[in-house]
Amino acid sequence: MSRFIDIAALDDIPRQGARVVKTPTGCVAVFRTADDQVFAMDDRCPHKGGPLSEGIVHGTHVTCPLHGWVFDLATGLAQGADSGSVATHEARIEGGRVLLSVACLQRGAA
Repeated sequence: MSRFIDIAALDDIPRQGARVVKTPTGCVAVFRTADDQVFAMDDRCPHKGGPLSEGIVHGTHVTCPLHGWVFDLATGLAQGADSGSVATHEARIEGGRVLLSVACLQRGAA
């Protein structure tokens, strides 16, 4: 069973926006959709390293601000002709709070 850490109030993340959580192995972007779903993925586009947290959220996708790659927030897969993916992490909402799986905080730890 996954353990989760409370990272913010849902209202702290703007609709169709993101917040960044710094971890020992890199930053994780936590996204909020227009209908209040939350998703988490590494905050680095595999194409040129663009900060996905600064991208445009549309539906359940985010567009990289540097070169327009579009990623599915649920799977991390690039859409269309581009290939690539971003690691995703479990996130959920409980009682108006956003919870992030602690597994993403521990990845790469020996």
